Amino acid sequence: MTPALPLAALGLVDAAFSGFRAYAGRDARIRKRRGAARAALRGLAVGSVLLLAPTAAAVALLLTAADRSRTYALLAAGGLGYLLPLAVFAAAVLLSLAVYLVLPFRAGTVAIVLGCGPLTLLRPLAVAAACLGALVTGGGWPALLVGTVAGAAVLCVEPIVHRRWYPAPL
Repeated sequence: MTPALPLAALGLVDAAFSGFRAYAGRDARIRKRRGAARAALRGLAVGSVLLLAPTAAAVALLLTAADRSRTYALLAAGGLGYLLPLAVFAAAVLLSLAVYLVLPFRAGTVAIVLGCGPLTLLRPLAVAAACLGALVTGGGWPALLVGTVAGAAVLCVEPIVHRRWYPAPL
């Protein structure tokens, strides 16, 4: 199985959340669903474009490789190693969001502050762990290269959305 589809899905979901985080706290209105949805779509759009970079890197590696099947095997092994830390991180985020949705308002708010707040700060460490996982699982330098480009792409979504659409409070 190729881990490309689950990784792409995780990257796009993360991009949507990054767009939302760029918008969060910028609008003091009570009803701001439309603004939050617009911000998530902006993050998704930016993330979709940025995630073309690791795709291009993987394609370039495959096209220039002397042994394409070996390079593909390295990328697949590295992709699985990249996916594992990110899946654990995504599960922690989903658990925090589930607790927020299930508990009463005050308890849910505490859960989101104690869960998603620190997890947002740990995103770069999760990406670094994913890059290490790509290397350790036998992906070698090709998987590390594609993983690093992918990690840089997802970590750049929020700053780009923030600077482009939300430079000052509304």
